[in-house]
Amino acid sequence: MRASSERAIPVAAVLIAVLFVLAMLPMASTVLAPLTFALLVIALLWPVQQRMQRIVPRYVALLISLLVVVLAFVVFAWIVAWSFGQVGRWVIADAARFQQHYEEIRAWLEDKGIGVAVLSVDSFSTASILRAVQTVSSHVNSALSFWLIALTYVVLGMMEVEDFARRIAAMRSQSARELLLNGSRETAQKLRRYMSIRTVMSIATGLLVWIFTRTLGLPLAEEWGIIAFALNYIPFVGPLVATLFPTMFALIQFDSWQSVLAVFIGLNLIQFAVGSYIEPRVSGSALSLSPVIVLFSVFAWGYLWGVFGAFIGVPISIALLTFCRHHPSSRWVVELFGTGRDGNPAPP
Repeated sequence: MRASSERAIPVAAVLIAVLFVLAMLPMASTVLAPLTFALLVIALLWPVQQRMQRIVPRYVALLISLLVVVLAFVVFAWIVAWSFGQVGRWVIADAARFQQHYEEIRAWLEDKGIGVAVLSVDSFSTASILRAVQTVSSHVNSALSFWLIALTYVVLGMMEVEDFARRIAAMRSQSARELLLNGSRETAQKLRRYMSIRTVMSIATGLLVWIFTRTLGLPLAEEWGIIAFALNYIPFVGPLVATLFPTMFALIQFDSWQSVLAVFIGLNLIQFAVGSYIEPRVSGSALSLSPVIVLFSVFAWGYLWGVFGAFIGVPISIALLTFCRHHPSSRWVVELFGTGRDGNPAPP
């Protein structure tokens, strides 16, 4: 009886600690979210940094790596902002037609006994537009702060990688040393493969959406392709949003429900073919993540840290499961939440 109570105390302490950390995560998002994203960038960028250090001095290689990262983020943010801006300008220019379709849908729903809130022309007043601009400006400022903090972490982290590896190698505890070294290396490899596969699949999705919407004659085909490419980095949720946006836009542009249905079905077929058929066969068992864990990671981290949390939720889960796999006491977590098809042999 006493032994069981002694074992229950650590379990209770662990549960309390986990709940405390979960409660603190949203409050510490300003610091921890950029740090986590920076660790992902460092894992992706370090092999390039190592190769360049063999050719040029260390700090020159670091400067080149940072310039590449900044340029990639700027280009990505610019094309995404341009795409959404084009769609927004088109919707504002066609606001009268949007209002007409909305009134028709509202009248049809009210005939069926379904009451909806009234969206009048006042919804497009100067005050409402100013509020929308203020909201967008606030999100832009938050995003800029996030990128600035993350970039600072990346600079400091890239300078400390080699020293940190030497400090781990000098640790007295062999088990801790092997856990940190092997877990970090395998995590970095899996993250690089995950991001490369996700990028290739996002490009394929964007191209297919562009070709499909252009074939159907839906306006802004290039913009829909770019939006699908960007949102595909967020599993499950991103493809769903990338499907709903063009479908809602088609409700305004097309007069027949058959055309709208064709847009909806075609976009869903593209997302299903790429996300559920091609991508699993390309990635194979390298990531060893259960689809339930992928979906949970997106929603849980998105709830804690917003859009950035939804984006880095899956990489966080990959890292956690990889480290759990390298310790005997936590290997059951991988067996429970992984796919059970990891191609790597389990460590002794």
